[in-house]
Amino acid sequence: MKNAFRTILAAMAFLAACGLSPMAATQLQACPSCKNANETDSLRPRAYMYSILFMLGMPATVFASFGIAFYRMSRRAALEQQELMDSDTTNVSEPDVNENSVTEN
Repeated sequence: MKNAFRTILAAMAFLAACGLSPMAATQLQACPSCKNANETDSLRPRAYMYSILFMLGMPATVFASFGIAFYRMSRRAALEQQELMDSDTTNVSEPDVNENSVTEN
C-alpha cells in the first residue's frame, strides 16, 4: 500500500513539474536581421508549411507501406499453404502392390 502511494505521489509530482515548466520559459527574440528576413521572404513560411506536412505524412506512409507488405506476405503464405493442402489431398492414392515384388517363403 505504501509502495503504491509513493508511486502515485511521484507520478503526480512529475506531471505537475511537466505542466508548470512551460510557464517558466522566457520569451526569446531573434536578431533584427533574422526577424526582417522571415517577415519579408514569402517563400520561407511556405517551406515551413511543406516541411510540417512532410513530417506529418511520413509516419502514415511508412506504417501503410509496412502494413501492405505484411498483408501481402500473409496472403501469399496462406495461398501457398492452401495449394500445399490441395496438392496433398489430390496426390494421395492407394499404394501399388506389384505381384512380382511379393516373395513367397
